[in-house]
Amino acid sequence: MSDLFSMMAANADDRPGRRKTRRSVIIADRIADWVIRIGGISVILAVAGIMLFLAEVVVPLFTGAHVGAIQSYLVASMDRGSLAASIDEHKTVAVVIQPDGRMVGFHVQTGAPLEVPSPDLGGKRPTAVGQTLNGESILIGFEDGTVRFATLRIAPTVIGADQVPANLRRLDQRDQTDGRVVISSIPGNQFRRTDVRIAIEPPQKLSERPIIAADYRTGGTVERPTRSFVTVDADGVARLSRAESRMNLMTRQMRTSIDTTTMPDLPAGVQVKSVLLTNKADAVLIAARDGTVFRFDTRDFRAPKLAETTRLLPEGEQLTGFQFLIGEQSLVVTGSKGTTDVFFTLERANSGTPDNLRLTRAHSMERHAGAVNEISPSLRGKTFATADVTGAVWVRHSTSNQTLLKLEKDGAVSTYAALVLTPRNDGVLAIAGDGRARFWNVDAPHPETTLQTIFGRVWYEGYQSPVFTWQSSAGTDQFEPKLSLIPLIFGTLKATFYALLFAVPIALLAALYTSEFLQPRVRAVVKPAMEMMASLPSVVLGFIAALILAPIVEDWISAVLMAFLALPISLLIAAYLWQLLPRAVAIRYGGALKFVLIFATVVASFQLCVWLGGMLERIVFAGDIKLWLTGSIGQGTAFLSLMFLPFALLVVSWASSRAFDATLDGLITGHSRIVVGSVAIMRWAMTMAVALALAWLAAWLLTSTGYDPRGSLVDTYVQRNTLVVSFAMSFAVIPIIYTIAEDALNSVPEHLRGASLACGASTWQTATRVILPTAMSGVFAAIMIGMGRAVGETMIVVMAAGNTPILEWNIFNGLRALSANIAVELPEAVRDGTLYRMLFLAALLLFVMTFVINTIAETIRQRFRRRAASL
Repeated sequence: MSDLFSMMAANADDRPGRRKTRRSVIIADRIADWVIRIGGISVILAVAGIMLFLAEVVVPLFTGAHVGAIQSYLVASMDRGSLAASIDEHKTVAVVIQPDGRMVGFHVQTGAPLEVPSPDLGGKRPTAVGQTLNGESILIGFEDGTVRFATLRIAPTVIGADQVPANLRRLDQRDQTDGRVVISSIPGNQFRRTDVRIAIEPPQKLSERPIIAADYRTGGTVERPTRSFVTVDADGVARLSRAESRMNLMTRQMRTSIDTTTMPDLPAGVQVKSVLLTNKADAVLIAARDGTVFRFDTRDFRAPKLAETTRLLPEGEQLTGFQFLIGEQSLVVTGSKGTTDVFFTLERANSGTPDNLRLTRAHSMERHAGAVNEISPSLRGKTFATADVTGAVWVRHSTSNQTLLKLEKDGAVSTYAALVLTPRNDGVLAIAGDGRARFWNVDAPHPETTLQTIFGRVWYEGYQSPVFTWQSSAGTDQFEPKLSLIPLIFGTLKATFYALLFAVPIALLAALYTSEFLQPRVRAVVKPAMEMMASLPSVVLGFIAALILAPIVEDWISAVLMAFLALPISLLIAAYLWQLLPRAVAIRYGGALKFVLIFATVVASFQLCVWLGGMLERIVFAGDIKLWLTGSIGQGTAFLSLMFLPFALLVVSWASSRAFDATLDGLITGHSRIVVGSVAIMRWAMTMAVALALAWLAAWLLTSTGYDPRGSLVDTYVQRNTLVVSFAMSFAVIPIIYTIAEDALNSVPEHLRGASLACGASTWQTATRVILPTAMSGVFAAIMIGMGRAVGETMIVVMAAGNTPILEWNIFNGLRALSANIAVELPEAVRDGTLYRMLFLAALLLFVMTFVINTIAETIRQRFRRRAASL
């Protein structure tokens, strides 16, 4: 018989067409193979290309500053120093006021001299100059105790080709001059005319002694400008003055009146080096040469008082520089040993001053090799330039606490008499006493960004200590950008954590129930319905969360919080009651009716929470949850008890099962279903009671040490908060986790399920101890995919989270995620600007986070898969 079958098989193999695969099949297989290869390689290349593009945009944030062309030339001698210097924003014309009042003008890039008008000082010698940060408004103090107001403008005007003067001399590729004005060609066949204008007002008598220090601030309107200034004379008498000018509308003449108050006397022997006035004239700082600073509170103009006396430099070091940065919250102090520090005026509890303010060192910057003799602050940020007596010129940034550039020295210059940083921070002009001038064209596009400012704590103006914070823009140039990504990363992780905290248990338990307990007929309806939930657009979920869910949660917050405990407890009670039913009844109605009863239990549980929410609020939150959250009423013991209850329940359940399972199994063996169910209910009730007592005891012990969860775990309630976001995001994530996990559970070989049941295990034991461990690779992949969905969620977070970049775990407060920040701020970011590149860095971080999470997930999934394959 075996020989017969062998012959038949041999004959069958010899039949034509059966031994060779058709050529069309081979060709199709090869085409599919190459399509798959090309598709896979294309995906890899696309992902790599995206990452390279993001990196290309981000890298300039960390490449630092650069020096361009360097120009050296001779100008008028500055052997007696300079009173003031200024450059226009286009790096065209520079003007220097010499100690005798003469003005020297020249072309910035070539040094070509220009005729500029000098003010008529009436033969008087200036002894002090104060000016606003932009250099346009100047106060000149004289040796006879008078002061004069002056306005210096380097005025650019756009003109047409027909307005260009004749007989111009070319200076460089862009500029021409007739010796007085500079004409620059600009795009659009237009020209820019730059000339110097100065106006000076009559002298005002302030003192009988020479003015040795002064500072000046302006305000008001064009018709009624106000001016505040402070002066110190040779006797050390400081005076604060307010000048108000009124324009005669008929003659267009200005009439100025000055109101002056004398400051409290300085200690005898103080040698005044410099004086500063704030823009609101509410504080005056007088600095002595030994580094001692006297801070006066001048909010009451008629009664100024000395608020603080402090020494800002170490003993033995003399003060060489004292200058505000833009915004007047950062004070740059330099010394004779190269010290360069930045101070803030901050409120301190134990300051010992009448106004509770104290000058506090915020940044200690890199030291110069010699005494710093010149400071030039920026008009557009916290950048400033310093020069020392060795001829070294550095460009620095206060917020990032870094030296951006150390400019190349001129070997023929030992020290500089004038230093100017251009208005756009793109050039530095230094002039030596013998007239040698050097101009560095510089490029520092992103001075605020370092790894420390992006990922570390930074001490910003007005803050009591270094912090992580994000605030990228404001309405004025005085603003200090705050570009820490830590609050955004934290917000992303916070939203993801709370969303998964809700989504993972619900999705996995639903998948387990659908796969192992639900009848196939009902499962065929439930699973597609759950999968359809994933098709809802996130913008719709965000809209519903922000405009519908958030107000409801705010109005019924106590009921919502109660639902976290009431819902699982209600389902457990219903499950125990179902066990009391006769077996025949339970089996007969264990399909659709049981599923309907589950939903009815959920609805009843929510209705119970609505009814009893007020009682919970009175017991746990002293009658008002919002006031309780602020710490105004109540204690934290009851709330902590609820927080500890799930953990206490796990501990008590584990301990009771270890201690009593064997005994109870022996006692109930052979009894009816009703007896077994009643014993289970009583055991669960006792377990719950013991867990409640244990949770309350742990909470009482913790609060007795002085701990209060308010201000840390929970805090002030805002309507659009993390709780609302987590509800909406979990609604988006649950279908994904459920679908993948349910497929993984259903793919477990049927023989494993049958073997477990045949050995006497219950359906629940089989599901949790056989099916779930075997499908763990797929279940873990489902959780990781859901996590990736939550990390990258944008619209729900934008619409429902409040967009507050704060570092708080408080679930009742808002957040700002990386993805939401990109969506909100990218439309307003200037291309290639700092904010633009920072947003791309946020995108790169999201890319890397997703890549790392997926890599870890795949590694763990493969490990679970190998373990399951051994079964």
